[in-house]
Amino acid sequence: MQPLLQFIDQYLIMFYRLTGHVGVDFVLGTFILAFICLILGEFTIFLVFFITRRRIFEKTTEANKYQNLAIEALKAGNKEAYQAANTLANEAFGHSFFQQMALSAAFLWPVCFALAWMQYRFLEVEFPIPGTGWSLGFIGPFIIIYVVAYFLFKRVKGGLRISSRISSLAHGEPSPTTDRPGLSPLPPPIQTSEKK
Repeated sequence: MQPLLQFIDQYLIMFYRLTGHVGVDFVLGTFILAFICLILGEFTIFLVFFITRRRIFEKTTEANKYQNLAIEALKAGNKEAYQAANTLANEAFGHSFFQQMALSAAFLWPVCFALAWMQYRFLEVEFPIPGTGWSLGFIGPFIIIYVVAYFLFKRVKGGLRISSRISSLAHGEPSPTTDRPGLSPLPPPIQTSEKK
């Protein structure tokens, strides 16, 4: 990985030499780096969703189908059918949950890469905390700047043409969260008479 970090270093370090003031340049450079991470993460998550959306939609639809069957069985007082359908629903929800967790992980991979580069470049740099004897390494300022960049990115990404295009491609099929069958509220417990 070292040769790759050395290769991108010559490009990324340019963002840290914009004004000639060390403190300002670090904040600006890290903000730009965080913004690049956000754009790459957003693009990746849409790309992965575009590739896997059919599978995610199928699993979510299957989970809702079995849950609705379980609710109908519960209303009818059929305990065995309820347990069987509920087990299948839980399995399908599990698959859907982990697929969507994988999508979330796809959003964060650029951060890991950015931190690896920052370690290569700023490992020895310390940022003293005013009024205390403590200091932060490069990770602390990056996290703070990344959070700020994230909230700014959320506000502007809706107006980005590429974001709108990717979003329309990704939602070419019904969304698993908005266009799936509705979930019925659970009915009150059914009182069944026990055989003596």
